Amino acid sequence: MVSRSEQRFISINLITIVVTLLVILAGGIVRSTGSGMGCPDWPKCFDRYIPPTDVSQLPADYKEKYVAGRLKKNEKFAKYLESMGKVALADSIRHDKSITIPEEFNPTKTWTEYLNRLAGVAAGIFLFLTVVFSFTYRKTAKRIIVLSILNLLVVGYQGWLGSIVVSTNLTQWVVTVHMLLALVILAISIYTYNYAKQLNKTPSVIMYRILWLKGFLFFTLIISIIQIVLGTDVREAIDEIAKALAYNSRNTWISKVGSVFSYHRDLAILVVVTNAIVYKMVIDRFSGKAAPLLTARFILITLLVQLLSGFALAYIAFPPVAQALHILFSTLLFSLQFYLYLLVYRTSTYKQ
Repeated sequence: MVSRSEQRFISINLITIVVTLLVILAGGIVRSTGSGMGCPDWPKCFDRYIPPTDVSQLPADYKEKYVAGRLKKNEKFAKYLESMGKVALADSIRHDKSITIPEEFNPTKTWTEYLNRLAGVAAGIFLFLTVVFSFTYRKTAKRIIVLSILNLLVVGYQGWLGSIVVSTNLTQWVVTVHMLLALVILAISIYTYNYAKQLNKTPSVIMYRILWLKGFLFFTLIISIIQIVLGTDVREAIDEIAKALAYNSRNTWISKVGSVFSYHRDLAILVVVTNAIVYKMVIDRFSGKAAPLLTARFILITLLVQLLSGFALAYIAFPPVAQALHILFSTLLFSLQFYLYLLVYRTSTYKQ
């Protein structure tokens, strides 16, 4: 039987997962509207806790001030990379001329980025609460405590990396690492949520072989992660093209991306095929209202929305709404796949 304190942890953990997905949606809106540099400093925005609404509220030399601040932070980051043996990366950051180009103040972009940061703060608060409430498992499941603390540390690192994203003027590989860390945070939260829910339950028993299902689910997860990385590469290329065209001529952006878009589009076919196979394998082994079957159905719905948003991006002049939805549902697809993997992994096999 689940105690009240355990149920509280499960509820907070679930809210944390939802809020983290909302942060990713907010990040997608920031990227689709070109608001990534709406706040040129971090963690404040134009050195304020409440951002300005008009350029008259800023000092005359604000452009030079924030460029100088970025260069100073980037020098520290370059030294950090050098200490890890990444000399070439450090040099590329030091000599990146785009970092020295100041951003014009735009109140809409500033507040879009600021609201994104507020969403990140909300996620941090709920992750902190999961740590606090995880101690209810100090005698029964210490791994929940350890993983909750680890996740909070990852979020702290993610916040620092977010400041590097700003200071390096959205350097591509930093943005990719930022996205992958978001998946790590989601995966840990989903794991602790599922582990807490299943802690007092007996593993379900089915009559059919599930080893192949477990293995194929893992393969599907890897394919989805690769697809997300490729999608991030496409998004970064689009950012450069959009900036060069002053965010005009949206209907030409995709044609200018190059081969990485072709790889991303072609891999989408494999994503569809593998998830269809997973669904067939799940319905062959589970029935009724079994959690794996319900999760597999949500995966198909999510995949459909993902395909429709991808189609809109490729063939309907790259609408900003579709871009934000595409980012959100790619991470939602990963989350549901990982949750399904955890559910199936716990299942016992009666007959091999």
